Amino acid sequence: MPGKAADTCRDLPFMKFLLTNDDGFDAPGLQALLKAAEGLGECVVVAPSEPLSGCSHRVTTHEAMRVEGRGPSRYSLAGTPADCVRIGLRQLAADVDWVLSGINQGGNLGADVFYSGTVAAVREGVLEGVPGIAVSQYSKKDLPIDWTLSTRWVRPLLEELLQAPRSAGSFWNINLPHLGPGSPDPPTVCCPLDLSPLPVTFRKEAGGFLYAGNYHQRRYAAGTDVDVCFRGEIAVSRVRLG
Repeated sequence: MPGKAADTCRDLPFMKFLLTNDDGFDAPGLQALLKAAEGLGECVVVAPSEPLSGCSHRVTTHEAMRVEGRGPSRYSLAGTPADCVRIGLRQLAADVDWVLSGINQGGNLGADVFYSGTVAAVREGVLEGVPGIAVSQYSKKDLPIDWTLSTRWVRPLLEELLQAPRSAGSFWNINLPHLGPGSPDPPTVCCPLDLSPLPVTFRKEAGGFLYAGNYHQRRYAAGTDVDVCFRGEIAVSRVRLG
């Protein structure tokens, strides 16, 4: 469990990972996740050909999905993150041990897990009996994301969670804080999801309604994942399907 000293990666069995995201194949967060998983096992990437943030668990069933090879064991798919996992597990990456999704540009905290394509990808794997880890990088306005730092924080978490006892019908959801340059490495806190409603407001624009909620001003309960991440710590939550 997070918070305990992890064994070295030499104690881990060699595994096979299916990597995906919802920001698209070319997203820097996917490259950061690849680097974090480097040396832990074989990595097969099947990611959407375009950004599909917020698509939740949508799947494609009535049209063909074009797949393009982007290098050895690297594929972009004209489909959703859940589609990527479905195609990956059945066609492109047999015998996968884990699904890893992210690193999403933006938090997937609390109620976000129901809207997130990043999280839906891991959830699809769990439905197929494959455990998974979703990783997101909370982002503050006007502060660039240091993806090298994100990779450094995620690597030991992967080493630890890959060895943690598995629980059928559940997956791990990680949210990294967004800290300024020179900040010390944050502690990791295992915490529950906060299911408070999001600040959903709209303004009239061009004859319609435009979402105008402020994500950073959302309500949350003390000790939950939103609280932990917002105060500058790494939030790790085990999410159960039912």
